[in-house]
Amino acid sequence: MTTALKTRNIKLLLLASLALVASMALVACGGGGIDEASNNDDIGVAEGGNPTGNLNISNWPLYIDGKTISDFDKATGTKTKYTEDVNDNNEFFGKVQPLLSQGQAGGRSIVVVTDWMAKKMYDLGFIQQIDHDKLTTVFDNLIPSLQSPEFDPERTFSVPWQSGMTGLVVRTDLAPDVKSINDLFDPKYKGKVTMLSEMRDTVPLVMAADGVDPTTATTQDWLDAIDKLQGAVNDGQIRQFTGNNYVQDLAKGDVVATIGWSGDAVQAQADNKNIEYRQPAEGCSIWSDNMLIPVGAPNPEAAYEFMNYVYEPENQAQIEKYVNYVSPVKGTKEVLLKTDPELANNELIFPSEEFTANCFNQVSPPGDPAEVTKVEEAFQNVVTG
Repeated sequence: MTTALKTRNIKLLLLASLALVASMALVACGGGGIDEASNNDDIGVAEGGNPTGNLNISNWPLYIDGKTISDFDKATGTKTKYTEDVNDNNEFFGKVQPLLSQGQAGGRSIVVVTDWMAKKMYDLGFIQQIDHDKLTTVFDNLIPSLQSPEFDPERTFSVPWQSGMTGLVVRTDLAPDVKSINDLFDPKYKGKVTMLSEMRDTVPLVMAADGVDPTTATTQDWLDAIDKLQGAVNDGQIRQFTGNNYVQDLAKGDVVATIGWSGDAVQAQADNKNIEYRQPAEGCSIWSDNMLIPVGAPNPEAAYEFMNYVYEPENQAQIEKYVNYVSPVKGTKEVLLKTDPELANNELIFPSEEFTANCFNQVSPPGDPAEVTKVEEAFQNVVTG
């Protein structure tokens, strides 16, 4: 077994255990509700200056290479503590909410969460606005498709860390005809398909496959799609709802097709050429994990410097070689064309406008907190049985 293959297998085992922990945490959290908070009416802009001292970052596991942090500290004189403690959006929110509601960040100056959670935390008054004048490298190099997302149209409080697509991941030798999300409901694949336990990944794609525009869907549209999923669970069509561990099931052939993430497919294909990401006929969901500066952040100056640092194309290329998701930084492809042309030409990492033409930005259920909770609880009942 090669060193690279060993590393990938270790990654997958770790991700499987994290997915189990995250799913348990999601049940405990209940997936939402009315939260203790202030509001964002009086939230100011995070101040910036010369980066010094300690920088604490909370991010997801396996989401950075082994050199960037040490290179950043060497270049800036800061001392960075990088913690992989965001295993699930809801779990992390439950952990930091008591502190943030008191204006404290637990020592963190950057946290990384997904679009919908970033908006939720900002609306609750937990996230500071960012000073665009302190982030000239970021906004000079941010790719056009991520400059004005629905959840933060002016990039008032968020900077993308990495982006990705949710669509189909298929064993082409076992399910060559799967091209639509509705193909996952074909009885010939009974017990051989999985879907993601992240509601905002799975349900909108099911709605889109049934001709419902996820960006304008009603609460009832969400509930109808969840009812469809419940029926598929009852019939034994859906094997299970998973996190990243669906990749292992695809590799073994226990699963032939799934709703999954583009970056997973890139890494999995390196081990098994028959695993392929496919853009669903109805389009994909595009999401980002975002760097945020929480209220009470002790070192916003270093946070700004780090954001600018990872938006230098050369530094971003180093990260991209490891994570294999969609880079938010212009110029990264050009750097990689010189060092890793195969990576640079992969549309799952640098997608063209044509490739994502039918895709939509990740969406959440509409309505007030009580309506959102109703949808989240209905989905969680399906996931947990």
